[in-house]
Amino acid sequence: MKALMAIRIGELSFCDLPSPPPPQGRDVNIRVIAAGICGSDVHIWRGTNPFATYPRVMGHEVVGEVIETGPDVKALKTSDRVIVNQIRSCEKCYACRIGRPNVCKSLRVMGVHFDGGFQEFIQIPETSALLLPDELPSTDAVMIEPMSIAVQSCWRAGLNEDDTLLILGAGALGSSILRIARNYKIKIIVADIFNEKLTIALENGADYIINNKEQDLQKELERVTDGYGPTVAIDAACYPGSLRQLVEVTGNAGRVVNMGFSANEERIPPVLITGREIEIRGSRLQSNKFPEVIDLIKTNRLSLKGMVSHVMPFSEAIDAMELAAGGRGDVRKIVLAMDD
Repeated sequence: MKALMAIRIGELSFCDLPSPPPPQGRDVNIRVIAAGICGSDVHIWRGTNPFATYPRVMGHEVVGEVIETGPDVKALKTSDRVIVNQIRSCEKCYACRIGRPNVCKSLRVMGVHFDGGFQEFIQIPETSALLLPDELPSTDAVMIEPMSIAVQSCWRAGLNEDDTLLILGAGALGSSILRIARNYKIKIIVADIFNEKLTIALENGADYIINNKEQDLQKELERVTDGYGPTVAIDAACYPGSLRQLVEVTGNAGRVVNMGFSANEERIPPVLITGREIEIRGSRLQSNKFPEVIDLIKTNRLSLKGMVSHVMPFSEAIDAMELAAGGRGDVRKIVLAMDD
């Protein structure tokens, strides 16, 4: 079968790999229908993902069709269309016991620690496949995984009705967070350097937008928050210095949620944290949030329409990766359609 592999840092190549063997126990074989390109895939390719090993078939935003089931599978049947949970955890360590398998001591992530969905077929445990609503197109359904990351970030932020939220970054991650956060009925501010992305954010529920390349972020935040600053800031841009910037602009007793994986140091004087009791919280992957996202879709509290900006055939996956890495303002989510 055909697969796109990061052979080593900086090198992508199409390879021929063996198809999965017949499934045993509660495993199922999946024909991949569509797979999204995530920023973390670009980081694996460029060598800036500290968790990746090589060579690696990337891809963790995966929609597929069940084509074969193991003898002990009970909840799935052939032809079922599913979204794939990317996390494998031990279910025994402290993090798993308190309901946070996303930071399991022995965490393994599809497309990072083991081969992912940028290939024609995969084999996964039955428990990693969740049924999709029939009416949801496969290319849109890819967004369930990024939306689960957004649900996780809002949960980690502890959003409540008294909050004013700043989302830094209006790309695929930031726009996902916006769609989830607006269900909290709070004031939302979105900052980015691309006006076209900010216009879309305004259309999708942001109360205020700030171009932090053309405007002074702190002054604009003070203006729209009566001088207090946002009470929650989520970093969906994660550029050098962004974490400190958010600590500086967040109001007293606020929370800053970091979603970046950079191994570079951030210099933050402790007084910026202690002096105003700012909380810095990490948010990684998702802790069993797929059912919540699917329920939001089914109950019309979440629409995935318009989140995918490009659908490209799998045969053009290398071009798609280059497009995803290019930083163009019109690129949000790129989905690879496996049936060329």
